[in-house]
Amino acid sequence: MKKIFWGFCLFVLGFSNSSFGQAVKSGEKLVYAGSYNMSGLMTQLAQVTMSTETVSTSKNAYLHLSCELSTYSKWDSFFKIRDIYESYVNPANLKPSLYKRSIDEGGYTKKEKYAFKGNTVNSTTKRKSKPETQKTFTIGGATQDVISLLYKVRTIDFSKFKVGQTQNLMIVFDEKQIPVTLRFMGKETVNAGNLGKKECYKLSIGAKTDALRGKDKNLIWLTADAKKIPALLKFSIPVGTGQLTLTSATGI
Repeated sequence: MKKIFWGFCLFVLGFSNSSFGQAVKSGEKLVYAGSYNMSGLMTQLAQVTMSTETVSTSKNAYLHLSCELSTYSKWDSFFKIRDIYESYVNPANLKPSLYKRSIDEGGYTKKEKYAFKGNTVNSTTKRKSKPETQKTFTIGGATQDVISLLYKVRTIDFSKFKVGQTQNLMIVFDEKQIPVTLRFMGKETVNAGNLGKKECYKLSIGAKTDALRGKDKNLIWLTADAKKIPALLKFSIPVGTGQLTLTSATGI
């Protein structure tokens, strides 16, 4: 089950010169039903909620990006999940300043905090009953955390992409940089929750990690408009396949 929700996180887990403000704004809330293929049936197990808000300190204003994953109550006795991923970014360019991760998965707990200073990351990690650890490591100038990357993707002008065109990216996760490749696969119309049927950009996501499997098996559909809302996400991981389906989009 832990690998299943790593798949969720990598996707929900969001390249170009277009304006971030055109794609998303403070006050946005996206809700997804998370499903996993159990005995040949796609079964809804969890809710994933992504939201944005503006927060200010005495010196700066940030856009707070939040992603919460929770199993539905009827599944809690089987395997209870309560995960929160947060990123505080510069609203103008989406550069992360602070990333926080708090997971509680079947009794296993872990908390992480990354403080970004230029190309340096100072991380703090606490796993269940183990002592807190600290680490300092270097990342590339364009490296994003897993949450801010999904929003960064939404700033791309995919209308200029040709089928098969790719874009290389980099995320930092578990104190490691992971290369990610995005491939444009054209347009398809899919159901987008309360938004109805929407024409979408179809993208294949590949990452140099054992968490994802198969060529063109990990897919995301973004609405083919200025907002580029993730409407549908499908993933293939070592223990099976699953998907995230948009049920509600507000504040967009």
